[in-house]
Amino acid sequence: MKYFVIGDEDTVLGFSLVGVDGAKASTADEALLAFQRALENHEYGIIIITEAVSDLIRGTVDKYLFSEAFPLIVEIPSPSEGKYQKDLRALVNDAIGVSL
Repeated sequence: MKYFVIGDEDTVLGFSLVGVDGAKASTADEALLAFQRALENHEYGIIIITEAVSDLIRGTVDKYLFSEAFPLIVEIPSPSEGKYQKDLRALVNDAIGVSL
């Protein structure tokens, strides 16, 4: 089972440092395309998505959050948001259980 991250450039870069595939998205179209790409690849068991990107496609994300058992969708704070209390290393550690 693999992970896939969708978010801003810094988040995607940070997760790529531990071998997580991902796609950056800053518009609803980019977010939807990245999300669909992740869903189509059945190797991805966990999709990590920043809250800011998730909000761009909230209806689609909620469909999978509340009705589908697989893949697991994990929302994390975006670095640009004020509630981003942890550094990127700590977020990666918490999200995927790998200590950097």
